[in-house]
Amino acid sequence: MLQSIRDRTSGLVAGFVIALVTIPFAFWGVQSFTSGGGDPLVAKVGSEKIKQSQFRHAYEQRYQQYLQLMGENFRADQFDQAKFQKSVLDDMTQESMLRQYTDKAGYRANDAILFNAIAAIPAFQSDGKFNTETYRSTLARQNLAPSRFEAQLRQSLEIDQMREAITDTAFMPPVEREQLMQVAGQQREISYALFDVSKDAADITVSDDAVKQRYEDDKSQYMAPERIKLAYVELSPDTLPTAAAPGQDVLKVLYDAEKQGRFTTAEERRARHILIKFGADKAAAEKKAEAIEAQLKNGADFATLAKADSEDVGSKLKGGELGWLKRGQMPDSFEKVLWDMKSGAISDPVETEFGWHIIQVEEIKPGTVKPFDDPSVQHDLVELYQNREKQKHFEELSDKLEQLAFENPTSLEPITNELGLKVETTDWFTRAGGSDLAANDAIKEAAFSQEVLKDGENSKPIAVGESKLVVIRKAEYEAPRQRSLDEVSADVRKTLETEQARLKAQADAKALLAAVRGGQSLADAAAAAKVEIKDAGALRRDNQSEDAALVDAAFKLPHPKDDKPSYGVATLSDGNVAVLALRKIDLPPADAIPPGATAQFDQLAAGLEFQAYRDRIADKIKVKIVNPPQAQEPSPDE
Repeated sequence: MLQSIRDRTSGLVAGFVIALVTIPFAFWGVQSFTSGGGDPLVAKVGSEKIKQSQFRHAYEQRYQQYLQLMGENFRADQFDQAKFQKSVLDDMTQESMLRQYTDKAGYRANDAILFNAIAAIPAFQSDGKFNTETYRSTLARQNLAPSRFEAQLRQSLEIDQMREAITDTAFMPPVEREQLMQVAGQQREISYALFDVSKDAADITVSDDAVKQRYEDDKSQYMAPERIKLAYVELSPDTLPTAAAPGQDVLKVLYDAEKQGRFTTAEERRARHILIKFGADKAAAEKKAEAIEAQLKNGADFATLAKADSEDVGSKLKGGELGWLKRGQMPDSFEKVLWDMKSGAISDPVETEFGWHIIQVEEIKPGTVKPFDDPSVQHDLVELYQNREKQKHFEELSDKLEQLAFENPTSLEPITNELGLKVETTDWFTRAGGSDLAANDAIKEAAFSQEVLKDGENSKPIAVGESKLVVIRKAEYEAPRQRSLDEVSADVRKTLETEQARLKAQADAKALLAAVRGGQSLADAAAAAKVEIKDAGALRRDNQSEDAALVDAAFKLPHPKDDKPSYGVATLSDGNVAVLALRKIDLPPADAIPPGATAQFDQLAAGLEFQAYRDRIADKIKVKIVNPPQAQEPSPDE
């Protein structure tokens, strides 16, 4: 699969390579975009619609992945919900747009391409090889049917075909590489006078009347949003007792039911083949295959002929070696012949969609069945029985939990009494969420629902993660309220002091800039203004040690003339103001392209070409955001 340009690029060129090639986000488990009902419409992409439930499902899936990735480093107060929502929706609309385009354009991933892609996924492998049982069990744990997964993967492969048709043929001419190298490798020697806003703020006095006036003017900005505490009970299989090991008679019944799929190793055959593609003349290709077959029947070495004549680039250099094969891995006609052959036999030419194949069976590994009394089988059977009993118990308790929550809407006590669950409480959180349980979107939605918030009832059981059920109810609630002047006066005062300090810093920087442009040296002007001069040294565009605004401003300054610096002003990310002096510009030789950079430049060209192609697709398949997701207000400072 194609990686994004950013993922594959590093070093000097990396600073210029924007992720222009974006992989469609595979929303495994999301229902078809054409599902109907009373679901609110979020976006329309060509002929497809994205409904609110589909977006919420995709958002929750991506959010859970993000939580797992961040782990203990996740902080709800630093989570940009609006940006995250936009990212998810952008991925969904792009996937829909590209899918519709590739389907109409006729891109197709046949069964062989699909199987090779599936077989290459490590999660579906056992001992480094594709395993059917591993494949099915892995999908089952994700609540995915193989047919649905395969349909979605096929669509992704078709999108990749379209993308690779553009990106794999892209390149950047040498003259453009040299020009870009000079831009990318340019270094600028910078020094700057720094006006520190915090120092000016310390000398500024703000009156109580000014604080009060700002509070009254911006009163709506000093609202404390509504917040809630929840009481809840949680049901999880992990907390349920493990059933005792059953008797041998029970295990034997389980063994007989699971023997074929779990304890049987299917027969495998190690084979070689020689492929002759049809080309423009199918009959001629068949005659060539028959001639090779004749040589083999007369004693020619199979591997030698495969290296010389096979047109399967994947096995040709290995003498046609295909490795160990199981049933279901090859095209039907190929398989029918393969599994009827004896060890050492060579087939007549076999026709498949890829061409004519001559097959040799090198070795046969018979299927095996682990016996019932094998210790590993006994262990697996006991574990399987206990897991199923635990799941069965969990499902029974789940039904009971739902019943009790419904029949006793005003209290969790009947649930705790009958199921033995403990009532726990969350911390305060707003509609934007909080930590732990309050970070879950389904919990947030239920917490502020009519049922829980207004009516004071228990929620329905809410699925959290893969196997937990939670019932929540309101424990405490605070409505939105106006914060008093006493609560926020310190913040208002600090805001006013900072604003005035920034205005003074900008004015002082403007005066200093006028002085140096008038002929005064930066050192003399800085000394007169009583500010510090810092030497940033030689900056490159990918510099990480200096403020990004400073680097950006440095590379926008005109070239120095007549040995005189070029000057400018930059407001830094912390609000401080810098007056820059550009002393010198160093350019790398036009041909100083480091090893490996050529491929990176070609990747950049590929990204730009695909971006243009994708923009053209967007002109044909319109995306209309009907009801954009709304981020909630952030939590108040507590």
